[in-house]
Amino acid sequence: MEARVGTTLRETIHREITPLREDDCFLVFDRERSLFTFPIHFHPEYEINFIVNGTGARRVVGDHIEEIDDYELVIVGPNLYHGWENYRNTGKSLLHEITIQFPRDIFEGGLISKNILKPVRDLLHNANRGVLFSEETAINLKSRLFGLAQKRGFDSFIEFQSLLYDLSISRGQRLLTNISFQSNSDFHNSERIEKIYNYVRANFNKRIMLEDAAELLNMSVVSFSRLIKQRTGKSFIEFVNEIRLGYATRLLIETNKSVSEVCYQCGFNNISNFNRTFRKKQNCTPSEFRMNFTGVKNVF
Repeated sequence: MEARVGTTLRETIHREITPLREDDCFLVFDRERSLFTFPIHFHPEYEINFIVNGTGARRVVGDHIEEIDDYELVIVGPNLYHGWENYRNTGKSLLHEITIQFPRDIFEGGLISKNILKPVRDLLHNANRGVLFSEETAINLKSRLFGLAQKRGFDSFIEFQSLLYDLSISRGQRLLTNISFQSNSDFHNSERIEKIYNYVRANFNKRIMLEDAAELLNMSVVSFSRLIKQRTGKSFIEFVNEIRLGYATRLLIETNKSVSEVCYQCGFNNISNFNRTFRKKQNCTPSEFRMNFTGVKNVF
């Protein structure tokens, strides 16, 4: 079922070979177990994961690590690292887990471009960074998620589409990974922001001047700063640093480069600034992040 990939810190991240066949629309797994046993993994399909009684377990999605509550509902996109480890969960209460996997091409073509499906289109795009749904959404959809595994034939497909749409319009969604952890641009609906995003990605390891970025769009510094704030919710330096952090976390996960090497390779000018910026975003130091991620990946 699995094939090992990569070396060094990645050697315990697995590529999962899912049971989906070429003519399948989606698969549903409904299972109860005491503890999480599957390693951190990735696969080319989308995945929705719903967990009950998971308090104290820990979610890993891309470069994001966080302890979960009793109800957990997440969607992850193709080839995004993900998994759950036991952490503080003792296994005293049975975990109930519903996993839905579906291929990338299920909504390809003209259908997904229709206006009525824009929320679903946006959700699938955001899934490339992982999306955590609110506890309220998880509770409201609980019975329907449990019921999906009991349906058959076309009725199951209609219910799956309805669930996906309801997820897409739900409130309180939260993106999980850093902007640049995935190669896909998060600004597909703004040509100007996407242009700046691509510029920063191409130069993240160099000194990036606000004036140069503004000039790229033929805007004044004031107007450019206002645009970035309006469209991203961040200042330009916060925007740049989040992209740099995405590359930094990937290097910490995938390589054995020292923290100092990662710092300078990702465009930070000193270790203190790197550590401070990293802690603000990840709630831990780069060294602690690497240690936590390595420990998570060794849970089988």
